[in-house]
Amino acid sequence: RGNRGGASGGDRKESNTWVPVTKLGRLVKDRYITSLEQIYRFSLPIKESQIVDHFLPTLKDEVVKIMPVQKQTTAGQRTRFKAFVVVGDGNGHLGLGVKCASEVATAIRGGIIAAKLSVVPVRKGYWGNKIGAPHTIPSKVTGKCGSVSVRLVPAPRGTGIVAARAPKKLLNFAGIQDCYTSSVGHTKTLGNFVKATFQAISRTFGYLTPDLWADQPLGETPYQEFSEYLSQTKKR
Repeated sequence: RGNRGGASGGDRKESNTWVPVTKLGRLVKDRYITSLEQIYRFSLPIKESQIVDHFLPTLKDEVVKIMPVQKQTTAGQRTRFKAFVVVGDGNGHLGLGVKCASEVATAIRGGIIAAKLSVVPVRKGYWGNKIGAPHTIPSKVTGKCGSVSVRLVPAPRGTGIVAARAPKKLLNFAGIQDCYTSSVGHTKTLGNFVKATFQAISRTFGYLTPDLWADQPLGETPYQEFSEYLSQTKKR
């Protein structure tokens, strides 16, 4: 009876090596795509969390909230756990993941993967004169989820992050040093508060400022550019 491990048993070392299952994963592993910006430029959907690990090895994760959710069944209630996880490298990349599972550890693990798949670039800017490195957000942005509405306002250098505990965590993970915030609604619902803040931060690249007006030709997508390589590896 001891030899019934099946797929989960066997050699543990093999499970650690990443075998990509998507075209994008194959291009990343074989170093045809060298930066996340190439993926963002063509809005390619990321389906494997290892792609983000490959480009952002310094990514940190933190559990924002774990809450029990219940479903009424004929036998009574069925309790599961919902985990909100935020990931970021403190240098312009931020992700938020939500996962529900019957065990807390499984929910956190799934939340980390979901957060990595939702990593977005965060644009930084200046409050006044363009001296030194960008330190705040480039313009006022708003995010909304449920009744919670969060507004982020650029702040002068040295202000720090003027925000509640949850948005402060997200802004720190995104690498923003100075920012004012204003929130309206039922911010006690922490899940919606965090989602609204994440939506606002991800909109920093949505506003087209004059310095982005230059016409840049898009070119071929990586799938078209490396189509010969993708067709070769498929035949093997």
